[in-house]
Amino acid sequence: MTETHPATLTAGTAAEPPVRVLVADDNPIVRAGLVSLLEAGGLTVVGEAVDGAHAIEQARLLRPDLVLLDVRMPGTDGVTAAGPLSALTKVLMLSYDDAPEVVGAAIRAGASGYLVHGSFDVMRLVEAVRDTVAGVDCPLSPAAGRAVVAALHRGAPAGSEAVPGPHHPSAPQPVPAPPCPLSRRESEVMHLIARGLSNGEIARSLVISEYTVKNHINRIFAKLGVRTRGAAIARWLGTAGGDAQ
Repeated sequence: MTETHPATLTAGTAAEPPVRVLVADDNPIVRAGLVSLLEAGGLTVVGEAVDGAHAIEQARLLRPDLVLLDVRMPGTDGVTAAGPLSALTKVLMLSYDDAPEVVGAAIRAGASGYLVHGSFDVMRLVEAVRDTVAGVDCPLSPAAGRAVVAALHRGAPAGSEAVPGPHHPSAPQPVPAPPCPLSRRESEVMHLIARGLSNGEIARSLVISEYTVKNHINRIFAKLGVRTRGAAIARWLGTAGGDAQ
């Protein structure tokens, strides 16, 4: 991994309040690496957890702004823990697992975003954490975005807010029509979101700034009546004839 200096990552963020993060991963080497990356990016790591149950316990005690949560852990796994954790704070999944059913279950459980190892760099990780805490984005790495779309095409409610958790017994609810149609530019942005592109990739594709992309996404979320990318994709596919490929 190329060495990244903290001064480079924190430039321009001195006025921002510190973001407090809890890192949950059963692998001590991965956990230590994540802690180093987050701290290099100007974030404050307030604690570490070795499994889902430990993460819930630590979140209740430490009250972090966000939990960076692995999926595959012994005992209580990340997907199971995402529900209770999302009632306490923001949850950002970080895993090697990009299976559609896993990504969908994590989003249904309450995760605000899902990043797949190998699909982001240090800057993207720090940006994803900050944006999730600020509520301006719900990041999905390209692999996770494709998994959500694949699950939706199979009929699984990967981002439906009508299903609050992976163990909820009720059947998926039909996706209602959006209260307001998207503009042409918003439709272009939504199309790229459904393909799993990040904000930076959308900005480069449309030759606009990331700030403008975030503004478009905020308006899209408001018009579609959703709060996450997964839910936006579900609503978009339900009202745009499923043409998101």
